[in-house]
Amino acid sequence: MEEVKNILIGKFEEIQRRILLVLEQLDDDQVNWRPNESSNSIANLIFHIGSNVKDRIGKGMNQKAFERNRDEEFEKNYWSKHELVTIVNDSFSETIETLKTMNQERLSESQTVRGRERSHLDMFIQCATHFSEHMGQIFYIGKIIKDEDYKTTSL
Repeated sequence: MEEVKNILIGKFEEIQRRILLVLEQLDDDQVNWRPNESSNSIANLIFHIGSNVKDRIGKGMNQKAFERNRDEEFEKNYWSKHELVTIVNDSFSETIETLKTMNQERLSESQTVRGRERSHLDMFIQCATHFSEHMGQIFYIGKIIKDEDYKTTSL
């Protein structure tokens, strides 16, 4: 089980690092830019990831109080780049630190997500997948904004 935890920790650290590298390239207006009214900004995607962590990890695993308003995550709001960096760092720190404390028994415990029982291990795997999907969207928006000045975040 330690090997699985270490793989997941590495994946979360990579996602965090790469999202921060995109944020470094952009200013406040750029992180809030939307390609069109029906699309999300980088800020929306990061706020959504942060809310997901608060719900699935904070509330679901660490019993922290949190009431989620998922629709609000995708509304047109304005966040500073500094606020987004804080959300990324706090979210991934909580995710990684929680995962580090998990033993086999805790990873087998479950929580109800959208009416379905899911183990904590399943939630960590789902979060890694979910965050990777949004990381790809963040890359794409960053590339649209920066065009040929975009610096890749690849290893």
